[in-house]
Amino acid sequence: MISKSLEEYLKTIYVLKKQNGKIRVTDIAEKMNCSKPSVNKAINNLKEEKLLNYEVYGEIELTKEGEDLAKKVLEAYDIVYLFLKDVLNLDEEEAKSEAEKIKSSINDNTINKLAKYVHHVLGLRNLDCNYDINKEKCRSCIKRTAKKKGENVSIKS
Repeated sequence: MISKSLEEYLKTIYVLKKQNGKIRVTDIAEKMNCSKPSVNKAINNLKEEKLLNYEVYGEIELTKEGEDLAKKVLEAYDIVYLFLKDVLNLDEEEAKSEAEKIKSSINDNTINKLAKYVHHVLGLRNLDCNYDINKEKCRSCIKRTAKKKGENVSIKS
């Protein structure tokens, strides 16, 4: 198990990889608003955990385990964000900021229960996946699919 701080580095690396293809230490430092030495230390720790491959001045690449964990971290953030934005009706920026803080302090069991609640409140009752963040069973739920396509999903109370 890695620290919440390393989870954030892992998530950032995953997102940058998806956005840019290649990732540099400088990109991570800029995105996370931290120093290059901090990034290097985190990279070395993630490498020790076998979550990424990296040689000095080389390309940073997530291992399969690293990518899976990064997706899990992102999924947890998404669930908290949806709850804050669509259930509690926080504005988008506040929901993003609060989701980061909350996600880093709750465990998987709480995330799973929150996901089930969010799905119920948002009217996504046809999800018979028995949501489990560790098994990534809800990656194609109606809400997520509609958002990607730019459609609106009606929220049922």
